[in-house]
Amino acid sequence: MLSEQNRVTVNIEDEMRKSYMDYAMSVIIGRALPDVRDGLKPVHRRVLFAMHELGNDYNKPYKKSARVVGDVIGKYHPHGDSAVYDTIVRMAQDFSMRYPLIDGQGNFGSIDGDSAAAMRYTEVRMNRLAHELLADIDKETVDFGPNYDDSLQEPLVLPCRFPNLLVNGSEGIAVGMATKIPPHNLGEVIDGLIAVIDDPKISFDELVAKIPGPDFPTGGFILGRDGIREAYRTGRGIVQMRARAMVEKDRRTGRESIVITEIPFQVNKARLIEKIADLVKEKKIEGINDLRDESDRDGMRIVIELKKDTIPQVILNQLYKMTAMQSSFGIIMLAIVNGQPRVLTLREVLDKFIEHRKEIVTRRCIFELKKAEARAHILEGLKVALDNLDEVITIIKGSASPAEAKEKLMARFKFSEKQAQAILDMRLHRLTGLERDKIMAEYRDVLALIQRLKEILASEVEILKIIKQELEEIRDRYGDDRRTEIVEKSGEFSLEDLIVEEDMVVTVSHGGYIKRNAVSLYRAQRRGGKGKTGMRPKDEDFVENIFIASTHSYILVFTDRGKVYWLKVHEIPQGGRASRGKAIVNLIRCEPGEKVKTILPVKAFEEGRYIITATANGIIKKTDLMAYSHPRAGGIIALTIDEDDSLIAARLTDGGMDIILASRQGKSIRFPESDVRPMGRTARGVRGMNLEKGDQVIGMETVTDATSSDLVTVTVNGYGKRTALAEYRLQSRGGKGIITIKTSERNGEVIDIKLVDAESDLMLITDRGKLLRTRVSDFRQIGRNTQGVRVMVLEEGERIVAVARLAEKDEEDEGTVAAEAAPEAAEGGEEATEE
Repeated sequence: MLSEQNRVTVNIEDEMRKSYMDYAMSVIIGRALPDVRDGLKPVHRRVLFAMHELGNDYNKPYKKSARVVGDVIGKYHPHGDSAVYDTIVRMAQDFSMRYPLIDGQGNFGSIDGDSAAAMRYTEVRMNRLAHELLADIDKETVDFGPNYDDSLQEPLVLPCRFPNLLVNGSEGIAVGMATKIPPHNLGEVIDGLIAVIDDPKISFDELVAKIPGPDFPTGGFILGRDGIREAYRTGRGIVQMRARAMVEKDRRTGRESIVITEIPFQVNKARLIEKIADLVKEKKIEGINDLRDESDRDGMRIVIELKKDTIPQVILNQLYKMTAMQSSFGIIMLAIVNGQPRVLTLREVLDKFIEHRKEIVTRRCIFELKKAEARAHILEGLKVALDNLDEVITIIKGSASPAEAKEKLMARFKFSEKQAQAILDMRLHRLTGLERDKIMAEYRDVLALIQRLKEILASEVEILKIIKQELEEIRDRYGDDRRTEIVEKSGEFSLEDLIVEEDMVVTVSHGGYIKRNAVSLYRAQRRGGKGKTGMRPKDEDFVENIFIASTHSYILVFTDRGKVYWLKVHEIPQGGRASRGKAIVNLIRCEPGEKVKTILPVKAFEEGRYIITATANGIIKKTDLMAYSHPRAGGIIALTIDEDDSLIAARLTDGGMDIILASRQGKSIRFPESDVRPMGRTARGVRGMNLEKGDQVIGMETVTDATSSDLVTVTVNGYGKRTALAEYRLQSRGGKGIITIKTSERNGEVIDIKLVDAESDLMLITDRGKLLRTRVSDFRQIGRNTQGVRVMVLEEGERIVAVARLAEKDEEDEGTVAAEAAPEAAEGGEEATEE
């Protein structure tokens, strides 16, 4: 037991706090974080110094890894052998280090996550670049400290002729902090350093132009520069990495494959392939027929073979979203500065390296100056001795011992002890005339060197010139091309860059299913043919809309709540000719209960085109198409709608059309589009039609003076009629309108209006699920102020709830689906879906 006099009472809280802080700082400084000057953690520094001491140079034979590990553990790093060997392995992996510092022979693992062979089987030596980290270490350029047992000295930092912290990056988790610095291109970083040396006031943008961003050893893409700039400006930022993939087509089978040749940094290739296989097995990604790894010594090659008629770009997009083919790299530029952890900006890292090199060059010059002055001192003595050679020889011959000769020479010629000893050590062959000339030439050279070193030490400009010259030498010797391609911004790198622009037939059903097919699928037929089925929907569903649009075209989806969502044609699933396709609500992020009202295809957003919207309460709004050109995943507001109102239709116009609105009580109004001034996207709109109490707008159509179509009006009790457009005279916006059909107890209220021609077919749908397909030519063309004729026989209490203009011909009709998909529909003027 401790005696009372040796016992110390402490507060456990204080002791825990102190002990934990000591431990935390030990981890931070001595284990997990790199030094800003050489970019190395202690274990990396000790490995390289031990190899240097061992003479394990790039131009000498390899040594067993176990030998190096033993030296590191025994002399400098008293930790587990696996920790040291893992460090050596990583410094030898070309997929982990942008510029490997160790040259390994044997199995050092793979990008698939395979571990390296045991250290007794592998051999190592330093790479040539690693020697640049240790250059001039024997010239008193860096401070040394005692090793763990005070038996040896080890460097506290390496001289480091290139900015290793940025070039190879670093990653480590300390206590309460972490660092994650990405690797960079050696040539670019040195260009940035030289630019800072040439112009210390260089702007941030000019510096980023020299160092555009990280350069990962595995290549791939970086999406966007915002994350890079944020990291360089503040020390923290996130960059998006993406695999490099291409689409190949098999000439023999015609099938397409996605070939991945580069993956994001630190992504395990084997796990990536497993993840893709799991997604296929779980049917989260459909359309993949086979998956294989064809990587070899020539490079990476992951082949994803696709099923027939699968669009590669859709699969690629899914892979980017669901796998590590697109990953984030969170940059934290944390390093040890003057013994303290600090988050640094790019400029600060460069400045700290330049400061380090200035110190190294200064200390090297001081060392070389001392050495040159010591040599000059000796040469001065030799010069005097040669000038008085006979007397010197006489003194030496007459001395009883070397010590006596040294004393006599020092007394006679005022030599220092070192000079006298050098004269005594001089060999006789140095007395020849040629050797005497060499001594004099060396003396002059040494004096010139002393003069030059003093000039350097007296001028910071000269020191910076030397630093710049050495950096240029490093760049010219070791620099290489950038591997990672930086795309200007995410929006500029889209799937469209990989998609061939081609026309597609887009088919939409009344039930809200959509699909696309290549136009070539609908081959031309001779007159009188049966045609082809473009979609085989459920019994209660039918094709309501079909149009031709490019894969690069946009689809605007308007809902009853006044919101609009974006789709790209290439994002629409490609289905078989007779398949239903996919529900539109599954392709957009609409809210529960939100109903799709109109689909408008838009080839391009351009000035001079407008979107006209109409609501049930008679409000109409005209907005420039350009206002809808910036999409959001959750949709954007198309117009502001009152609580008791809803959007019923949207149309794309050229600014010079006429608008027809029809109400539930049989009224209609036609007015020029010019009566509606363009408004902002979130505006409410203006009154398009003055409704009677209880009345609502149920339909909208847009027409031009050249339109020769008729207007079909259908009521809930199964009556309807076809009236020539000429009977609908132009009025002013906001009026009560004129009669389009007489509503009565027999007719019931109007359910919808449709702009048709004599060849059109209509589908009538009842509240009991009955469907009737009828040709427009079966409707009598009668005047506007009439009740119409019966177009569908209904049971008692049954009502018509929807009218749709069919897009496909009946199979008994002549022509093909493609013929119905008129190219002009791609502009969305008259082929809009309504529910």
